[in-house]
Amino acid sequence: MKKFRPYFSPFNPYTPIKLEAYSSPYNLYKGYQQTNLTHSPSEEILRAGTLWKPFYNPFYNLHVAAARRNNAKCPPRRSRKILPPEFSINPLFIRNGEGSVPPFRMPDQGMVPETAYKKIHDEIALDGNANLNLATFVTTWMEPTADRLYAESFNKNLIDKCDYPQTAAIEDRCIRILADLWHSPRPQNTMGVSTTGSSEACMLGGLALKRRWQNARKRQGKPIDRPNIVFSSAVQIVWKKFANYWDVEPRYVNITPDHPYMNPEGVLGAVDENTIGVVPTLGLTYTGLYEPVEKIADALDDLQSRTGLDIPIHVDAASGGLIAPFLQPGLVWDFQLTRVKSINVSGHKYGLVYPGIGWIIWREAEDLPVDLIFHVAYLGGNMPTLGLSFSRPSSQILLQYYNFLRLGKAGYYQVQRTSKTVARFLGKAIQDMKPFELFTDGSDIPVITFRLKEGYTANWNLYNLSQQLRTFGWQVPAYSLPPDMENVTLMRVVVRNGFSMNLAHLFLNNLIQSVSFLDSFEKPIPHDSNCDISFHH
Repeated sequence: MKKFRPYFSPFNPYTPIKLEAYSSPYNLYKGYQQTNLTHSPSEEILRAGTLWKPFYNPFYNLHVAAARRNNAKCPPRRSRKILPPEFSINPLFIRNGEGSVPPFRMPDQGMVPETAYKKIHDEIALDGNANLNLATFVTTWMEPTADRLYAESFNKNLIDKCDYPQTAAIEDRCIRILADLWHSPRPQNTMGVSTTGSSEACMLGGLALKRRWQNARKRQGKPIDRPNIVFSSAVQIVWKKFANYWDVEPRYVNITPDHPYMNPEGVLGAVDENTIGVVPTLGLTYTGLYEPVEKIADALDDLQSRTGLDIPIHVDAASGGLIAPFLQPGLVWDFQLTRVKSINVSGHKYGLVYPGIGWIIWREAEDLPVDLIFHVAYLGGNMPTLGLSFSRPSSQILLQYYNFLRLGKAGYYQVQRTSKTVARFLGKAIQDMKPFELFTDGSDIPVITFRLKEGYTANWNLYNLSQQLRTFGWQVPAYSLPPDMENVTLMRVVVRNGFSMNLAHLFLNNLIQSVSFLDSFEKPIPHDSNCDISFHH
């Protein structure tokens, strides 16, 4: 019989692998090189920590039986020792690094690419399924052509605009497209920048508000040591970080059952001459609701007419900035309001791009203080740069432009309308279920929230339901609302592109099964506080 050669070589499945330990560069992966090796490895090599330890005849027992039947000479004794009995069939080889590796320090020796890949691949298999993640707003699916574009461009550093001028030009086109979509008075001349996500964009928006306020106060000869910023108690955590990191006093307008969002009256009660800006959210993370940007702007206009206080607005449109222009085109929330000076959006949410990409656009160039822009000369030219991050891949920028070209306004409308249709379907089905009452129905962004009806059961809660849904693979967060409504616990379902009506039906079936299982308990389920932390951005 022809001698068996394990298929390890990328060049030829029948080419033997050269047996030697890891080499230092010039060639890290010498184990892949072709060789004229035709003899079996020595026992000394097998005992050493070699890169590969193939067993040259895994079907040895079969060969021996056939040879004895034919009164043939048995293989040499040394060959019989190569294959231990426990490895008579599988595995066909042992690769260097297959054993345990230290998790918190770099191993002394490396391993072949396939082994490193398999270790990580096997470990992340324990993660949740991204397609069943109803907790995240972030895009988890794109078309195969977008995947190909991603793979072709992730090695380009976006900051090297002189080296990749066409990518820089595409980034600028995206800025102009968004400025036009949000009704900037001069979209071709205004300022904007891409970011690693809306969190960085919010930081830049907040810094611009603070610097504009400081510059104005300096011109008036007034102190600049006590700035404050106003937003809802349901604001995304990045704004609390901004206030903490940049020494700005946060002032919260608490949500209430009657006003589960920041209302104009609350805003007027919080602002003063030290307020650098007001930040309404177009699509609250907790509930998916739009805050009334136009009404807040009108209230601040009235305040200025009475007191002279000119307080700008930054709209955190991380989720709604690429929903409202298509599904609610009559809603006034953007640069149509002269008081709105800047807007941020997450391209990796309803912009339909893989994480992470965000955008911030200023209404006019004058709304961005020029002293926040730096000029860098060591990248091949005098490059202006604005941002908290520096080097990052170009892929997400190109994917955003790909979506703008691929979908157009009509395509974005169809995608977002489909997501909203699925959300409204889920909301009605959950509302009709005995245990639940709907809190928000997906009328603004495609997000529904619901809670247990009061008095339905004392044996389980929404945190238990969240854990039970995980047994089916669904990731659905349960969480309590912010102050003044902290006694209300909600579950939230985020519907994104790729969450089809078919998946919605499957989710409802599993939700019914989970409720039936929990209802079967005759006593309260022991409370585990670790399960309470299940809120996801």
